[in-house]
Order: sequence, then C-alpha cells, then structure tokens
Amino acid sequence: MRRRDFIGIVAGSTAAWPLVARAQRQQVKTVGILLPGTAEDPVFQARLAAFYQELALLGWTIGRNVRIEPHWATPNAAELRRHTQELVALAPDVILATGDSTVPLLLQATHTIPVVFPLAGDPVGAGFVESLARPGGNATGFMLFEYTMGGKWLELLKEIAPKVARVAVLRDPANPSQAAQFGAMRAVAPALGVEIVPINVRDASELERGVADFARSGNGGLIPTSSALALRHRDLIITLAAEHKLPAIYWERFFVTNGGLMSYGPDLIDNYRRAAGYVDRILKGEKPGDLPVQTPTKYEMAINLKTAKALGLSVPLGMQQRADEIIE
Repeated sequence: MRRRDFIGIVAGSTAAWPLVARAQRQQVKTVGILLPGTAEDPVFQARLAAFYQELALLGWTIGRNVRIEPHWATPNAAELRRHTQELVALAPDVILATGDSTVPLLLQATHTIPVVFPLAGDPVGAGFVESLARPGGNATGFMLFEYTMGGKWLELLKEIAPKVARVAVLRDPANPSQAAQFGAMRAVAPALGVEIVPINVRDASELERGVADFARSGNGGLIPTSSALALRHRDLIITLAAEHKLPAIYWERFFVTNGGLMSYGPDLIDNYRRAAGYVDRILKGEKPGDLPVQTPTKYEMAINLKTAKALGLSVPLGMQQRADEIIE
C-alpha cells in the first residue's frame, strides 16, 4: 500500500470516529419508570427485579444499550405530579407506569411518549385506551384483573367465613378503577345474602375510624380494593382486620404472607415480566396504540391457616386443596 493511500485511510477513519461514537450514543435507549411507592418497599423491589430480568433476557443491558430513570413518587398526589413532570421533561423513549394513580397524570402530561402500564384496573373506563384490542393512543399494557374479580372475592370470603353478613369495602375515592370492582361485588351480594358497606379511605386515620365504626356490628368481613393507598397501608389493614376479628380477602399473596387471611388474584410479578416484553417491542419501533391491552394469565390463591384459627374459622378442605399456597 502506498504511503499517501495509507494516510488517507487513517485520516478518513479518524474523521469518522466522532460519527461512530455519536451513533453508539444514539443507540442507548431511555426507559423511565414512575412508581407510587418508595425504593425500600419489598413489593415494588420484587416487581422491578422481574422487569429488569426480563429486559436483560430480551437483550437490554443497563449502561450499554439502555438507561433506566426510576422515579419513586410515593402515593402522595403532589409528589406524583412533580415526578410526572420531571420524568416527561427527560423525554424517555418509553415510560413504565404502575397503576391508576400514575397513568392519568402521564397521559395528561404527554401525548407522544409511549406509556406501558403493568397494572391497571379498568383502562377503558378510565380513558387510558380506546379499547382493549386497539388502544389507539400512546398507552398500552396489562389489566390488573378481570372486571368480575370483585364478585369472586365476595364469593370466596363467604366460602371461608360463612357467617359473614356484612362486608366493608375499602375504597380510594381518587382511584377511577374501583367503581368496577365495587359494582361487581354489589351484583353478587344479594345472592350471597351479604350487605356491602363502602368505606372511602384517604389516609391512615380515616382508615382506622372507618374500620372501627364498621366493626361495632357483628358478622362483618373486609375487602380492600386494589390501590396504591391500600398497598401503602397494607400492614395497618392487616392489623385492623385482626384487631376487630374481621375475615378479609386481599388481591395479592403478600398480604397473606404478612398475616392476612386469604388472597386471590393474578401473579402481578408476572405482569411486570410481560410488561418488559411490550417495552422491548416499543423500543424496537412498534407503537403502543397497536399493542392490545392484555389480561393476566396466571391467578393464585393463598390461605393463612394460622390467621384462620385466630379468627375461629375452619377452612374447608376443598378450599385448601384449591389453594396455590397454604401458610401454616
């Protein structure tokens, strides 16, 4: 090779280095995460671990081709709004947003950044998407459970505690999906001979007063509907149910492992894994409006026999056999 040709090749390669470096930088995608909880919460830690693990299996490595921007907003409305604005200002390629308290704020703040929700109670009724099959906008994801789940909770509570005649339903009035859960309970209540008593809960003190007032009459039971607020006060809810001798059913197993009576609901960690698949597809060019909202595929029942004994309940053998997890 002639010297001048070699110099030309080197010079051309050197000039191209900034372009190559720039292209490599452009290949790094940004995933924003908005969570209504704290970084120390073991429930959210387990969910995010599943999300990160699935992203890695799909070929995304933090620091190499993807950057993660997690925002821990807590359930506080003001904090959620602040973190929403900060996250949108970063203009990430896609945002993972958990629950009905975060998604509405994001959809108000941006109509262009894709949003994937691993959990949503009623995405159509709440206006997140136009339909489950064709979301149409900049959001898609996974439902928390089927619309009829509230009725199923009531049936299971009556099965494990047949004497229950009144059930307090803890609701977050700011959560748009809880109307469907409550409506499903009211639909089956007459056939089960159960009176439904809604209790709106905004903070811990209101929760304590509401449960104490309800428990003054006998034959009561308790169903907390799913929300960031109930998740935040889960230990208090379990304590109040035990203190007032109220059989209770929850939507996720971690309530039962912490002392709650029973739970029935989807494997929400699996929802986070599946959400990573949608994030992957969006990062590779697909539009959220073309990805259908999916329902959970894995449901599980957990029963705490120690709690049942403390409440004076004898769990039917058939129910124990149907349970996925029994805590002695």
